[in-house]
Amino acid sequence: MAQKITVELEDDLDGGPADETLRFGLGTAKYEIDLSAKNAATFRRQLAPYIEHARRTGPARRRRTGNGAWPARNRPSSGEVRAWAKQAGVAVSERGRIPASVIARYEATGGAAPPGHGSAGAAGRQG
Repeated sequence: MAQKITVELEDDLDGGPADETLRFGLGTAKYEIDLSAKNAATFRRQLAPYIEHARRTGPARRRRTGNGAWPARNRPSSGEVRAWAKQAGVAVSERGRIPASVIARYEATGGAAPPGHGSAGAAGRQG
């Protein structure tokens, strides 16, 4: 026998039918409230002056850290930089930290080795 389950949202303010669930935060607390279209519009209107002057935060914001470095997930891997350096004729140790100047050169070129730099093996792998 088939079953059909229906979920009806109830407006948390007036008990009537709710049209949407709004999520918001204040301080370190996160909240969720079910509201009718009318109450949701009122909620947004009440917050509008504050939102207008606020800064957005969260995962959508991708910036370099305070020291100018990329966040870990946006940085090129050490292997990528070392491979580029080898093709570009830049001396880099096989292990250890890669100098910031080398990483800056890698980023400036977009990871492309200058013409005439690169091994015959690398040229043979194109295509």
